[in-house]
Amino acid sequence: MEDQVPKRTLEGRAALVTGAGMGIGQGIARALAEGGARVAVHYGSSAAGAESLVEEIRTRGGEAVAVQADLRDAAACGRVVDLAATAFGGLDILVNNAGVTKTGDITDVSEADYDDVFDLNMKGYFFCARAALPHLRRSDHGAILNITSVHGTAGFPGHTVYAATKGAIIAFTRTLAIDLAPERIRVNALAPGIIEVPRYFDVGDYSTAFGDSLVPIGRVGTPADVGAVAAFIVSDAAGFVTGQTLHVDGGTNARMGLVWDEAAAHPGPASHAADRADAEGPTR
Repeated sequence: MEDQVPKRTLEGRAALVTGAGMGIGQGIARALAEGGARVAVHYGSSAAGAESLVEEIRTRGGEAVAVQADLRDAAACGRVVDLAATAFGGLDILVNNAGVTKTGDITDVSEADYDDVFDLNMKGYFFCARAALPHLRRSDHGAILNITSVHGTAGFPGHTVYAATKGAIIAFTRTLAIDLAPERIRVNALAPGIIEVPRYFDVGDYSTAFGDSLVPIGRVGTPADVGAVAAFIVSDAAGFVTGQTLHVDGGTNARMGLVWDEAAAHPGPASHAADRADAEGPTR
């Protein structure tokens, strides 16, 4: 009988996951802890979610702490990284996940909205990575994982600013990977597709069945789906992988986005346009 116990491929390593008080971040932090990592669970405003996850990890025999900061501020990025490293005596893994989504036509986006999205989604990633480098350089397993989105590689109406940050994260990932490759610090990105989180149900008449109908593989994703891939990418099993963006989207990015008469050609919804719906919900 196949062993059902999760492999502890991250045993003893120290990780910081930003934006882990809800959604995808929670799924990633939980998966890293299941792999044996000690996890610093960062949150901006989702204190209850972060504290609940920390308690869950500890109850299961793991080690975790919650750390709070507004990562729009570069100095706060440094403080959070140092708190995580101090708690665990070092840092081996940084997962940049904290982000915010604001949608609307380009004419409706204010300068304040623009700055808000870029400051968290891109500036926060940049300065967390920079702050983590001294710690990662002391590790034999240094890895940075940036969470981007299908919006970084395909367009969808009303997402100009958000998509711009996600595309920037992909470019940032590639270049930082090359800069750090000589030091054996790996840098990769994951691009989630439709990952169902509770906030989805606050938007219009969304249902799981509707979400399932939009994904080629036939179902929406879950935070656990992203977490499982994240745990692999930061492990030694992916030790020869760096500078890559892996889509975790059930085939959404692979499918041609043209509109055709599906009623005649293919069973399913009348249009694939909604495939590019916000993958992470309003905020992470």
